[in-house]
Parts: sequence; C-alpha cells; structure tokens
Amino acid sequence: MHTVAVLALDGVLAFDLSTPVEVFGRVRLPNGRAPYQVRVCAPTDEVDVGAFSMRAPWGVDALAGADTIILPGLADPTVSISEDVLDALRAAAEGGTRVASICVGAFTLAATGLLNGLRATTHWAAAKELSRLYPDVDVDADVLFVDNGRILTSAGAAAGLDLCLHMVRQDHGAAVAADAARIAVMPLERDGGQAQYIVHEQPGADGASLEPLLRWMEENAHRELTLDCIATRAMMSTRTLNRRFREQTGTTPLQWLHRSRIRQAQYLLETTGHSVERIAIRVGFGSQTTFRDRFKRLVGTSPQVYRRTFQGPPAC
Repeated sequence: MHTVAVLALDGVLAFDLSTPVEVFGRVRLPNGRAPYQVRVCAPTDEVDVGAFSMRAPWGVDALAGADTIILPGLADPTVSISEDVLDALRAAAEGGTRVASICVGAFTLAATGLLNGLRATTHWAAAKELSRLYPDVDVDADVLFVDNGRILTSAGAAAGLDLCLHMVRQDHGAAVAADAARIAVMPLERDGGQAQYIVHEQPGADGASLEPLLRWMEENAHRELTLDCIATRAMMSTRTLNRRFREQTGTTPLQWLHRSRIRQAQYLLETTGHSVERIAIRVGFGSQTTFRDRFKRLVGTSPQVYRRTFQGPPAC
C-alpha cells in the first residue's frame, strides 16, 4: 500500500491539510481496495491550526517510511522551519520519496533546497515573496501545479485538489482519478492556469455562466465545431464569446475545445485498445497529423508514449 504522509506544522492551513487527507483517503480501485494509507505527521504533540488545535498520530520519523509526502501551507509561510524537519524531508527525497507542496507549502519545500534550479508555483499572492527569498527557484505564478517528477508544487488553495488528483492519475490511471474527482465534486482537469483567478469576474445567475455551453461542447467535441458555430449555440457574437471564455476559463473557445478533445483521447488511450488513428477520428480530429501534433503540444509526449505509460487493462 502506498503511504501518503501529510506534514502538520504549527500554523498549518486547515484547508491545505484536509485536501490530501480527503482525496487520497477516499480513493478506491475498481476492486474496492483502498490503494493509499494516509498519515498525518507532526514534530510536536499538539499542533496549532489557528481556529483549533490538533494532535497528530504520527511523528516526523514516519516521513522516512512514506512513498509520498505532502507539505500544506502555513499561515506565515516565511516562518523558520526546524532543521530536524528539513533534514527529514531531504533524507526522504534522497531516498526516492515523492514530495509535493500545496499553496504556500512551497516555502517549506524551498527551505529544504529541493526546489533549487526547478520550476515551481505557489499562491499567486505569495509568488513574488517566494522568488525574493529563494532566487534559485524558477517561480511560475500562472499555473495550477508544476510536476518535476518526484518534486511537485501547486498553486493556491483549490489547486491542491488539482495536484492530488494529478498524482492519483499518475499512480492508477484516468478511471480511478475520475472516480476520485467525482467524489470531490471536482473536474479531473481544469483548463487555464492560476492567472485566471487573480482577477476573476464571477458568473451571474442571469445566464452568463458558460457551464451549459461547455457541457454541450464536450458532448459534441467529435463534430467539426467552428467559432461561428459555437457562438450561434451560445447566442452571442464571436467577440462576446471570446471575452466570456477569457473571463471564465482563462482560454479561448477553440483552445478549450482542443483540450477537451485531448482529454477524451487520453481516456481512450488509457482504457481501450483502439488505434491512435481511430481515436483521432473519434474525438474530432480530421487529420492524424494534427491530432499527434496537438497531443504532443498539450500533453508533452506522443499518443503512443502516453499509452505505454498510463494504459491499464483495456475496458473494451
């Protein structure tokens, strides 16, 4: 069983702490088995969580036996971290443990030196301070999370959900991760990055929300949908449609459509034995070359390599 250790230090943010506990703790495989054991670890008998205090059942020594360590954010992310804790994190990483931070937990991770020379993210409001304190870290405030392999970071608050679901998908594939996302009432993958949330106009209750249109686009992604076609469905001008998409998704209608098609292709590559050519047609790409180029641009690898990495037993 894969052990996930969540480090609780004084001042830990309750939301960040509970996110990995809930996500990993509720994952179930198709046979009903729980693949993760979650341990909350702390260096002290009692932890100050702001509105309440808590007692963690595991000490810092339990980090050594973990497969994944999660570092939640702290109310004061610049607070000094004890060398015992930093040494335990460094030793775990050197032993091959996957280490991930949520929100301003990136400051704790950066204090270990494990982020030096790597790209990382944190809450957008804290990104400049992270860059100032740790100039050897390449801070990207626009993304929801950054995966460097064994070292991962997420942006603010809810982006911790994106990161945890990403790790579940890495470990057990799209179907298991999608089930975990449904339990969390969360999309398996959100489009756009953190930048869309810095100044974000909330959709009103007057029909301004794009959610019905996005659902229609996803259901019809296999069709040849043009910008004019989508605008007609939305009963908007193309200019208004583009503006609404930027406000609510951080991207354009056609870029969102391409990502939707690629998400569907990823699922089919993971769960079926269909050829790449058949999948390209099924998800709405008229050209196999276009599909391969778009897939590599968005996913970072080819459809064939992705299938070898993530495919489980074919569902059909």
